[in-house]
Formats: sequence, C-alpha cells, structure tokens
Amino acid sequence: MVSKESVNFMIALLHKESGLVLDSSKTYLIEARLEPIVCEAGLSSIDALCLYLKRQPTSPLLQKVVDAMATNETSFFRDKVPFDIVRNVLLPDLLKANQKRRRIRIWSAACATGQEPYSLAMLLCNIEPMLAGWEVGILATDLVERVLERARNGVYTQYEIQRGLPAQYMTRFFDQIGSEWKVRPDLKRWIQFKRLNLLTDFSSFGPFDIIFCRNLLIYFDSASKKKVLEGMAASLTPNGALFLGGGETPLGITDRLVRIEVDRGVYYRRNDAIPSPPPPVRRQGTEREGNVRKDKSGEERISSGGARDA
Repeated sequence: MVSKESVNFMIALLHKESGLVLDSSKTYLIEARLEPIVCEAGLSSIDALCLYLKRQPTSPLLQKVVDAMATNETSFFRDKVPFDIVRNVLLPDLLKANQKRRRIRIWSAACATGQEPYSLAMLLCNIEPMLAGWEVGILATDLVERVLERARNGVYTQYEIQRGLPAQYMTRFFDQIGSEWKVRPDLKRWIQFKRLNLLTDFSSFGPFDIIFCRNLLIYFDSASKKKVLEGMAASLTPNGALFLGGGETPLGITDRLVRIEVDRGVYYRRNDAIPSPPPPVRRQGTEREGNVRKDKSGEERISSGGARDA
C-alpha cells in the first residue's frame, strides 16, 4: 500500500512535469501504472520509487513515470465530425485563401499512438492532385516518447485498425503483416513526429492553419489550460481553426478564442477583436483636461461622470 506522503509527492510531481491533475482518489491508478516500473527498476515499492526520485530528480525513471501515468486513448477518425469539417469546409477554404503562399500546416497536439495525424493525412491524400506545388505537412507531437515511437512505426492491431477506420482506407493506406496492419510510406510522408511538453514554449512551431488538441485539457487545471489555449491561439494563422474535445471549452478561461459552429460541430478561431486598453489621457499644459485635474499635492486625479472630488 502506497503511503499518503508518496501519493501527494507523485501528484505534485506529475502536475509539475506534465500538467496532469490527479487527486488522492486516483491512488489505485498510481499503484496500477507504477508497479511495473518499480519491478523493472528493482525497487521494493512505490514509496521507494518516490524516495529515489526525490534524491535523483533528473533520473531517466522520471520520464518513465510520466509516460506511465499519461492517458493515451485514441482511435482513427475519432468522433468523426471534426474530420468532416476539415474535409468539407476547412480544406476547400484553405485552398482558396492560401493561393499566394501555397502552404497548409496542421498540428496534431497530443497525438498519442498516431491515429489522429494519420486520419488527417488520409484527408490530404484525397485532395493530393489539388496540392501540387504546395507546401503541406502535419506536425504530430506528444509528451510520451513510448507512444510517439508507436506512432512513428505506424503498426496497429486488428482491434485498433477497426476502430473508426473505413474499410476502403484500410486497404488503401495499410499493408497487412500477419495479424497487424502497417501504415504505408505514402501516408507517412505527410507527417513529422516530435516530442513536446505543451507546458513549455511552443511558439517556434507555428503558425498553423488547423490545430487538433482534443481530449487532453480535461486533465489540466485552469492555469495550465489557459497557458496552452493562449499559446495555441497565438500559433493560429488569422483564419486558422482549433479543435478541442467535446467536453472542452475556452469559455471562462481565455478570451483569445471565439467559437464557430458549423456542420453540427464546433471549432475555435483566434480572437483578433480583443479590445485594446484605453489610451492614456493627454495633457496639454493646462491644469484640467476632460475629467483629469490636479489636487493640492499636484497629483492627477480622475473624477467619474463629472462628479466633484472630495
């Protein structure tokens, strides 16, 4: 049984390293996911693992712990509607709007084992003749190197391949190897995989025309959500689109994004209509201008609605 002190240490550690928010009710999850690491490292318990990480905070075991605790649930064309919007609305619009720069950039943040970026790449393959002479690519990032390696390899089980993937795409973009299915090179060529912690500065990766960051922010606290959402808003092109998970919203967190409803779905655009702070009142050498005047000490005071200052 893991001690309360170790649970609190692990909760704080995971929040610091990945933004993941857990509480003591998830002790069972900590035990289940960290026991294999304890055994592999030859330690006696999770308490011993916590003590080791306190003494060796830069140990490679830290990344293994973060990787083990990350949730990596995904599937091909998950929830379908966002991909319909990309195919039917956004890509046609981008082909018109980006004629001068002839570039389309897409980011799959928290891509897990790769089903999301490969799904987006399939949509690009469907319009490939229209993209001749264009610079087009997908950046796929995740915090967990273990799942990124699976995404790079692009090998999926029969169960994974059947989750959301239309049959015609299975035969067109995958080769069957025994009981598994491997992504073909002509699909992989659209995608670049990189490890990225979204709590760090990712401004150098942008700008992007489309960003998918779905079903991740539900694990973050408000401050981390605000940091990530505002960073993504800044990484969007002026007409770029951000897709969040069905239970995620920037409402009440940031005003840098505005909601767009289309085709039974929702995405967010950069809000360029945020009001600027009012300009300072200019003085023209007189003691009073507008509602600004000097008191006896010589300091400026602002009166509201023409009311007299006491």
